[in-house]
Amino acid sequence: MKCPFCGKENTRVIDSRPSDDDSSIRRRRQCDKCSRRFTTYENVEAIPFVVIKKDMTREPYDRTKLEAGVFRSCHKRPISVEQICAVIDKVEAAIYEKEEREMSTTAIGEMVLEQLKQLDSVAYIRFASVYRDFEDMNTFMKEIEMLQNKQ
Repeated sequence: MKCPFCGKENTRVIDSRPSDDDSSIRRRRQCDKCSRRFTTYENVEAIPFVVIKKDMTREPYDRTKLEAGVFRSCHKRPISVEQICAVIDKVEAAIYEKEEREMSTTAIGEMVLEQLKQLDSVAYIRFASVYRDFEDMNTFMKEIEMLQNKQ
């Protein structure tokens, strides 16, 4: 880090602590050349994440949309809010592990289905029916049979 006073690059951290709002790290530094002190703040840089929809339009990722879909599929099921949040957290962790800046709703939907399959079969079928655009009873039956065969 360059000293803002003399421009030399040899500075050292003499104190480090979280900022008042815990959103950054406050560091007190001292220049080895001119001995002057200054403060820097270190922030986490959030990578913007974009979702590619089925019609190929792009929009910023919105956790509330994912939550709404999962909550609807779990409606009137013996699933706690903590379990629902855990599903969403696991999906988000998988998204960010990929370190991509864009992902299709198809890929995200498959991740949700994988989590719901382990949690509750009715919630899984509900989510799949909307996500995969089930059009008739046969499609429901095929999905249910496939789910039964894997258990």
